[in-house]
Amino acid sequence: MRIGQHIITAGSATVAEFGAHAAEAKARGYDSGWTNQQPGGWDPIAVLAAMPDSPPELGTAVVPTYPRHPVVMATEALSTQALTGGKLTLGIGPSHEWAMTGQLGLPYASPARHTREYLEVLRPLLRGEHVKYAGRFFTVDTQLAISAPEPPVLISALGPRMLDVARELADGTIALWVQPGLVADYLVPRLGDDSRVVVMVTVSITTDPGGVRENFARELAIVNELPAYRAILDRGGLSGPADTVIAGNDEEVAAELRRFADAGATDLVVNAIGDPGERARALDLVPQVFAG
Repeated sequence: MRIGQHIITAGSATVAEFGAHAAEAKARGYDSGWTNQQPGGWDPIAVLAAMPDSPPELGTAVVPTYPRHPVVMATEALSTQALTGGKLTLGIGPSHEWAMTGQLGLPYASPARHTREYLEVLRPLLRGEHVKYAGRFFTVDTQLAISAPEPPVLISALGPRMLDVARELADGTIALWVQPGLVADYLVPRLGDDSRVVVMVTVSITTDPGGVRENFARELAIVNELPAYRAILDRGGLSGPADTVIAGNDEEVAAELRRFADAGATDLVVNAIGDPGERARALDLVPQVFAG
């Protein structure tokens, strides 16, 4: 089991702050640090190059595909791969109609097919190949000249069609709003034996787990309105994202984290919540759980 720390790169964060968080993740013994695209936040690929003191792997979970042409994505990814000495794992996904159309005015047509075509262009570009491609969404005839190792590519696959794409064209999936049972019974069987199953988990060391989940449910109410997330919650028999929060004392949290390893998850990426002391305690606990 590999463990990762979620590094907040919201618009209010500074370069010094997310660099410090990456250094802390490395000092704690985490295998990876991960960023995502937040509304109004930093570019999740570019900021990774500003984390020189960081864990061995730096990942994005995830970068939306619709606003970036795959040639642009490949160019940025290889640039960051070169600047970080080969640490990048590129996590991408179609995001949601609410964000792509509602906020950016972009058509959100056929996200699974869009993702398939995207990867058919992106992956060979990342390998340094000349790509000549004509599809529904992309027509490409180009090659990149950036010298950098090909980064692994993961996609935010939750539904059956997206998981098919992940199995065929990506190195695995990045999943959230899931519990261990769904990982074992649904995600793992649909992916190949060599696929990574990266699970994002929210963790809180607290004496009031009920209160933590109530607050989380209020803050993340929008999740219930996003079809892809609502579908995965329904598939897992969950009422909302708060049902996936791992909260309690050290022993209770450790036991729940181990369940993900037993279910077949290859990576856990931890988002610790609470006050600074509670966050530090949770982030300190995770490497101890999986030590050795």
